[in-house]
Amino acid sequence: MYMKTAFALCLLLTGCNGNSQESKTAMTQDDQAEKKFEVVKTDAEWQAALTPIEYQVLRHAATENPFSSELLDNKEDGTYVCAGCGTEVFKSDTKFKSGTGWPSFYREIEGNVAYDVDYKIGYKRTEEHCATCGGHLGHVFEDGPEPTGLRHCVNGAALNFVPAGE
Repeated sequence: MYMKTAFALCLLLTGCNGNSQESKTAMTQDDQAEKKFEVVKTDAEWQAALTPIEYQVLRHAATENPFSSELLDNKEDGTYVCAGCGTEVFKSDTKFKSGTGWPSFYREIEGNVAYDVDYKIGYKRTEEHCATCGGHLGHVFEDGPEPTGLRHCVNGAALNFVPAGE
């Protein structure tokens, strides 16, 4: 009797799905295509316009290797723009050294960066992408410096740098 009750209880407990067990997926490239972006290109056009690493990061949400970006140690004044479409996404005066291996900023240029939820590695992260072309930039974490407390952890391959005055 106890074995049947224990078995039934185990079956009941493993059959219940709470919110934390619910499988959720982040926005896919197909979902992005359904959104209306100002800059829209075919996959072939993106491949022709971008370097291989830019294409993988911006169009397929890949992550470049840490400490591989030439922009990581850039300390010049200027603006960081989306490598896909040139939209201004971060100012150099919001960049800080996070030690993570990717360029990090504590504030985006408001209205030029859009957000979505990403569950690709098993837990919730805030993904950020260019609001103009939908290109994947990186993720936002709540462990950054004041005044925002945010760390925009961005793939350098998703960015181009425009020095001040140009």
